[in-house]
Amino acid sequence: MQPVHPPVTLPDPDATEALARRFAPRLGVGDVLLLEGQIGAGKTAFARALIQALGVAEDVPSPTFTLVQTYDAGMEVWHADLYRLSHPDEAVELGLTEAFETALCLVEWPEKLGADRPEKALTLRFSVVGEGREVAFLGPKAWEARLADL
Repeated sequence: MQPVHPPVTLPDPDATEALARRFAPRLGVGDVLLLEGQIGAGKTAFARALIQALGVAEDVPSPTFTLVQTYDAGMEVWHADLYRLSHPDEAVELGLTEAFETALCLVEWPEKLGADRPEKALTLRFSVVGEGREVAFLGPKAWEARLADL
């Protein structure tokens, strides 16, 4: 994985929401965002804001216990939290690898995918920096143009 955009500093939750609103129009069916970072780094807050920016008016809870939440945003959107998985095969059983082709997918704890981690995916690596957060963008070169004016 190579950087495809400079890191973005997110000093507060409003900045996270603003990034999600700018990001949402760039996404479509078949896009996979892998959200990495420690607990509390902002993965779920970003996913929630992004899903709402796509036009989903309903509550967007963390899928920590349900593992996957799906939404209709004019396209199918899958939000998965793989933290509780013990083996990559469980992601296949959820139907997640199929959804990588048929929906927009946001995946928290993507390291649990093992070899099923999609090569075309964009990784957003969230980290805590002081009181705020920072997100790095890593992935295939094809993402560079899509993120150029982010």
